[in-house]
Amino acid sequence: MSQLSYDNVGTLLDRTTRLLKAHFLRAFKDANVDLTPEQWVLLDHLKKAGAASQTALANGTFKDAPTVSRIIDKLAKKGLAERTRFPNDRRRYQVALTEKGDDTHAKLLPKVEALRVQAWGGLSEADYADLTRVLERIRDNFPD
Repeated sequence: MSQLSYDNVGTLLDRTTRLLKAHFLRAFKDANVDLTPEQWVLLDHLKKAGAASQTALANGTFKDAPTVSRIIDKLAKKGLAERTRFPNDRRRYQVALTEKGDDTHAKLLPKVEALRVQAWGGLSEADYADLTRVLERIRDNFPD
């Protein structure tokens, strides 16, 4: 069978992504936290990497700069992150978690980890490595 006959792969990826997002949204809602999966990605990155420039956040989360800026605005409105100017470069902002952001991360991390375990149920480390390799190959077929 030709690779071109696998026309449902994009649909399967989209459906799986939407399903995962729905489960994340439900888990966050059940925890009484108003957060989207996209906002979680930045919150988690800031927790792991510490304060970062908006450019570093965009690069580290594979999101474009306008999307990152919009998400940071929402996190700031919720009191989860804050922007401050770099001391030696007043044109750039550094983004960091607030205490509330740190507490929110700690509250949600067990739920996120449980969802990851559920998603990978019945799959091996080799399955994960294969999926990652295939997705990276597809991504590399479309240079920026």
